[in-house]
Amino acid sequence: MHAISRPQTIQIFLPQGDPSGIRMAEITTRTVRVFDVPRSLVSGFLAMPEASQVGLYFLFGIGSEDGTACYIGQSGNVGGRLKQHVSGKDFWERAIVAVSLTNTWTDTHVGFMEWEAISRAGKASRYPLLNGNAASNRYTPAPLEADCNEYLETISVLIATLGYPALESIRKNTRESPSEVAAERLYLRQSGCQAEADPTSEGLVVLAGSVGNSRSRPSAAKSIVRGRQSLVERGIAEIRGDQIVMAHDYLFSSPSQAAAMLVGGSVNGRDSWKNAAGKSVNEIEADIVEKTVTAQVVQSLGRTPAF
Repeated sequence: MHAISRPQTIQIFLPQGDPSGIRMAEITTRTVRVFDVPRSLVSGFLAMPEASQVGLYFLFGIGSEDGTACYIGQSGNVGGRLKQHVSGKDFWERAIVAVSLTNTWTDTHVGFMEWEAISRAGKASRYPLLNGNAASNRYTPAPLEADCNEYLETISVLIATLGYPALESIRKNTRESPSEVAAERLYLRQSGCQAEADPTSEGLVVLAGSVGNSRSRPSAAKSIVRGRQSLVERGIAEIRGDQIVMAHDYLFSSPSQAAAMLVGGSVNGRDSWKNAAGKSVNEIEADIVEKTVTAQVVQSLGRTPAF
């Protein structure tokens, strides 16, 4: 369940005046406040009144060589729990903490939100989750569950704005997200690859069933080799003989990264990925820009463009 995208005003406050320090974010019409806390500044957060509240939190850091990992938790005293994690968990570098502006959350609220957040983060598959086991879904009355889902929608928007879209699906419904431009499907048909992908505002979503080479090229950078290994270890891709097959849809940050993971070596994805008409990503984008500029010129002249 996700909120329909709409224009929103988000306020970000720097309590210490440092853009790289603690940040506070909230949507002006909602009752959720989110703190972005660097590990080195946990003591600064502990001095704030919100630290003693019931809260939901996310820890982000390097969980392995392949990139950022996430841990999701909740506590009746969220500051105290972070203090425990400073000495108990080594991987994390930033904590994202969500609390209620009205201080009305209970253990039942955050217990349900923890369970639901872990479920959403697992489905999104943006970060490896370091939770040893899934949180229990304790009994939650229907009215309270509805409130919690609304809180989570706000939390999802805020933590994504702060740079950690852990709860955001990689494939947005264009009806729910009008800003997500409907784009042509792309295909990779080279070097033994038979792959399909959909462009998004965040990168390229390679579709489940796409096929690449199981062996990396001798010249492949270590980051490419590690990235492919990570995809297999996380169950996102599978090795089947001489092929690597995507078991799930997966978001890559760029066409070149997506192509490299499938080909097994460096490749210019902006030339390699093409639409059904054979146009590359570069050519498609150039056409879009040209049509947009033309439409703006024609509109300024009071005429309707004909393409």
